[in-house]
Amino acid sequence: ARQKGMRVYGEPLIQFLTLDESEYFNKDWDHAARRVMSPPFRSKDHQDSLWAGLQSGSLQVVATDHAAFSTAQKRAGRDDFRIIPNGSNGLEERLAVLWTEGVETGRLTPNEFVAATSTNVAKILNIYPRKGAIVEGADADIVVWDPKISKTISTANHHSVLDYNVFEGFEVKAQSRYTLSRGEVIWAWGQNSQPNPGRGRFIPRPAFPAANVALSKWKELTAPKLIKRDPMNIPAGI
Repeated sequence: ARQKGMRVYGEPLIQFLTLDESEYFNKDWDHAARRVMSPPFRSKDHQDSLWAGLQSGSLQVVATDHAAFSTAQKRAGRDDFRIIPNGSNGLEERLAVLWTEGVETGRLTPNEFVAATSTNVAKILNIYPRKGAIVEGADADIVVWDPKISKTISTANHHSVLDYNVFEGFEVKAQSRYTLSRGEVIWAWGQNSQPNPGRGRFIPRPAFPAANVALSKWKELTAPKLIKRDPMNIPAGI
């Protein structure tokens, strides 16, 4: 679609980049149900295609669609698969898993990692460079990323109230050392950081981002146009 000039964007989830359909073949019903997603996890071939899309730039953003339904909630579909609530965790794990499986393997560069997790999102939402950049006048929402901190993901140490983690046992090789919101440190590695509630701010998004302006110009330029001819120069019918 993009090769045809369409302004479309692709957003794979970190779960689809790292987990595959083998999760559904686990003999533990709860294990499989906890990983029910829409669409479901696919084969390794599909997964490789998603990585290729990120590497080529045809996919721009890595997200999570974080929907952390508990085991009890998943069991609502014990007798009817269609009732199992779709979704899994991923919000807390996204950056570390993408860095480990992307940058540490050579699939992505550090700059591509930043683009897929921050800069591209801000541009698509038309809030760049207020977000997605470290420049004068930006909001100073910054993650100080430390590639020397390793961690084993586990239900025992995650910050969610969820009673499982689909990335259980993953060895990740980077973590946030500090997280800043509008210049204030709200998270520090090794500390029991608790952000103060009520800090949120409404972020207005201006209409007509650059991509829309460009698309409008291109549509106008390539739209079929009436050719006016002098009736005196049109051959008469027989």
